[in-house]
Amino acid sequence: MTPFVFTFYLFAITTIMGGLMTVLSRNPVHSVLWLILAFLSSAGLFVILGAEFVAMLLIIVYVGAVAVLFLFVVMMLDVDFAELKAEMSKYLPLGLLIGVVVLMQLAIAVGAWSFSDGIDARLAAPVPDTYNTTGLGLLIYDRYIILFQLSGLILLVAMIGAIVLTLRHRVDIKRQNVMAQMHRDPKLAMELKDVKPGQGL
Repeated sequence: MTPFVFTFYLFAITTIMGGLMTVLSRNPVHSVLWLILAFLSSAGLFVILGAEFVAMLLIIVYVGAVAVLFLFVVMMLDVDFAELKAEMSKYLPLGLLIGVVVLMQLAIAVGAWSFSDGIDARLAAPVPDTYNTTGLGLLIYDRYIILFQLSGLILLVAMIGAIVLTLRHRVDIKRQNVMAQMHRDPKLAMELKDVKPGQGL
């Protein structure tokens, strides 16, 4: 086994293991950490494919921003896991049914999948003399511009959802009311005391 094949299998196995443990882990903080492992392993696979820009983008955007955002949201929500587990048992049959349907669809797709004609010629063809950033830009901003804008919209909705989930107006915390401060009347806000010499308030 060559080092290239060994590296590919290493990254592929860790990606699959990270994805599975993200779903199966009981602690949500551990799930986010397994998700970060899956992202890093996927970046390694992109490096093997020669797409270094996509790999660095995956690390910077998903590991450095999205996964950290998930981690902060999970740690700040303070979810009652006992209550969630009790509620999850009610929906377990429906979840198992959906899982079986998805597995059947994957089996049908894999069974009907085959290589297209001329695959050997395309694999043997030389790589075009261009940077992968240039090719990626031509694809994203020319052919797939609508899908790219829709993905940005989905990320915006996810960001707004994270803000809404973590925004809690607790009554036991004193908050600043800027409008009340701007429109306050000094006559009502202050009270002048005539303090005599040698006399306290």
